[in-house]
Parts: sequence; C-alpha cells; structure tokens
Amino acid sequence: MEIIIQPDAEAATSVAARLIARLLSEKPNAVIGLATGSTPLRLYQELVGMKLDWRQVTTFNLDEYVGISPQHPQSYHSFMWDNLFGHINISVKNVNIPDGLANDIPGFCASYERKIIAAGGIDLQVLGIGTDGHIGFNEPTSSLSSRTRIKTLTPQTRKDNARFFGSEAEVPHHCLTMGIGTIMEARQILLLAFGAGKAKAIAEAVEGPITARNPASILQMHPVTKVCLDPAAASKLELQEYYRWVYEHKPVWQQL
Repeated sequence: MEIIIQPDAEAATSVAARLIARLLSEKPNAVIGLATGSTPLRLYQELVGMKLDWRQVTTFNLDEYVGISPQHPQSYHSFMWDNLFGHINISVKNVNIPDGLANDIPGFCASYERKIIAAGGIDLQVLGIGTDGHIGFNEPTSSLSSRTRIKTLTPQTRKDNARFFGSEAEVPHHCLTMGIGTIMEARQILLLAFGAGKAKAIAEAVEGPITARNPASILQMHPVTKVCLDPAAASKLELQEYYRWVYEHKPVWQQL
C-alpha cells in the first residue's frame, strides 16, 4: 500500500489522473473499475480535460441503488454519464453499470462477475471510502471475500448520502455492489480520500488491523494499492511524515 499525501485535494487528484492516463497510454484497451460520489468527481473532471482516448476502454462501475431507474437524477448511471461518459469518446457497449431494476438480482450479480472475467479482469479500480471504512457499498462486517451482490445500506451511509437526494427518507435502503473479493482481484487499486471526515477511516484502513469492521483495511493485502490523500484525510495517520518522505524520494521511473 503506497500512501500519497499531497498539499490539497486538487494535487492528490492530479496524481490519480496521471496514473490513469499512464495506464491508457500503455494499454489503450484497459479495463477500469469506477466509483461514484463526491470524491471521484474532481478526478473525472480532470480526465475529461486531458482529452484521453477511451475508444477501446471497458469500464465496470462498483455499484448502483436498487429500485431507481437509470434515468433518476441520483442514479449512478446518471452520475457517470453526466460527469464522465458523456464527455469522452467511450463506446456505449463498453460501459457496464449494475442494474438496480434487475428482476433477478442474484442472476444479474452472477452475470456481472462473468462479464468482468470475460473482459480480462479489471486493470485499475478507482475507490472512495466511507466514513465507516466502506468501499463500494461493502458496509462494515461485509465478507472480505464477497462477490457482487445486494446489500442493505447502514443508517450512517444513508445519512451521508442524503445530501444528494434532498432528504434521508429518499435514499434507497438497498444497493448492488461489487464485493470485496471482486475489488481485490483488480490488478491495481487507486483509493482517494479528502477531508477530515475521512481521517479516522483512513487511519484504521492503513495502519489498523485488517478487519471487516473497516472493509477498506483489506487493501493492506493488495499488492498494488495507491492511496491519494489531502492533509486533512491523512491527519490521523501516525506515520504520515514517513509516507511523505517515501513519496518525495521515489526513483525517477516510479514518479507520477
């Protein structure tokens, strides 16, 4: 796990965008896992501005709410098309987002897993982290080997997401999400976290024990994970000065 602490969220996002740009340069037909929410929004804006070639890229989104249509303004379908896909030259057939209106949810989840395998697996997975350590919608106590499935959102997650819906009562109770086992099979993982509200979750995920109480802590076991932070999100890390020193003294060929 590489911890990258930058002066602000903009600088941390730029590091993440350069990492994705490097991947697309090296592998034009890359398979990328994408997240939604406020954390990756700046990343998608920066990627749009880079004018990268997405024609051969395949994407798989982490999650979607159950019970709302793709056209709902707070669906993750709408989020992705409004903030990324509608502004790049990606092929519609290469975009994969969970179907929150699927009639057969277990069947759909199994087919989503098969599609990821058929695409060759995910080269790079973008993640945010919840204030309770969730990744995707894998809430605390989720199985660390779980696959794509339906999950019930915790009261904390529904409270955190109420700002997007107007009220907590409007936030769905269920979602479809890639499992932690699915996420861990990505060849690279890129986690972004900004703001003091994420500091506790980050400290537990990076420096605490590996535990289902903080699902992101399993990333300690992943061979290629980069965590891009602003100072506020890094503020509870005991070894933050060490992480800064390591990043500043990387060999030239590793620098972003």
